[in-house]
Amino acid sequence: MTAVAVQSFAHGSDHAHAMAEALGVPFGEIAVHTFPDGESRVTIMTPAPVTILYCPLDRPNGKLVELALAVEALRRGGAARLVLVAPYLCYMRQDKVFHAGEAISQKVIGGWLGTMFDRIVTVDAHLHRVADIRDVFPGVEAQNLTAAEVIADFARGQGLTQSTLIAGPDAESIQWVSRIAGALDAEAITGKKERLGDREVRIAFPAAKIAGRRILVADDIVSSGGTVTVAVESLKQAGAADIVVAVTHALFDAKIEANIRAAGARAIWSADSVPHPTNAIPLAGLLAHALRDETTEEKRK
Repeated sequence: MTAVAVQSFAHGSDHAHAMAEALGVPFGEIAVHTFPDGESRVTIMTPAPVTILYCPLDRPNGKLVELALAVEALRRGGAARLVLVAPYLCYMRQDKVFHAGEAISQKVIGGWLGTMFDRIVTVDAHLHRVADIRDVFPGVEAQNLTAAEVIADFARGQGLTQSTLIAGPDAESIQWVSRIAGALDAEAITGKKERLGDREVRIAFPAAKIAGRRILVADDIVSSGGTVTVAVESLKQAGAADIVVAVTHALFDAKIEANIRAAGARAIWSADSVPHPTNAIPLAGLLAHALRDETTEEKRK
């Protein structure tokens, strides 16, 4: 029996297989049967002593149940060490009570996942008031990787150079865009966002820096798409010559994608943390590099 292997559900299996190949370990797909009442039957492959379970946790509620069922079968089947690779990690945004009566979902889901796995690896987790991903999973090995350099390498391969301006839609994105700009040796700016109502925002960029420039609009996550759409529109109005959008986690639908393109984006590039039509940037190498130590004898003891 091989010492280390990757298993994955059908959703994301292509990306999991690519990660397994980059890591040089076997891959197997977990079968799921859905009964008429909505319950799931999960059937794993024979587990390795160290089993890496790959599961992007977008649209998470059903996936979390199936993940828990798989963990039970893997542990009972002989997996001594379980590693969760969740390139997109759900329920991280609700890290405090914003309105009376709300659950703190980060605490609930983080605590629950921490009871099932020995190690958790994710990419660009959407954290605000938590500085370290290990605080989400106390007592568990945890890494929050960043896709910034991978995105920068891809952008460079698409012809973007240090003359490209890296723009974040708002002040919250400054650390994110600064990483990409640093990898490209380019300049980073952020927009000044003003909320005009529940569903309307205005984003202003310094026009003197925008006119005639090639712009890469970067963000870690796009779901409703309103902010990035307004940012692209504002940059276009300020005279940008070419605008592309790069995002780690693409959670938006086809209508929102069309809105972003209509606002002036020539291209939208997303990392493959979540299967999406805009996927262009593979994370297999980044993840495999982080997991390389799982293949060592010392780690398996």
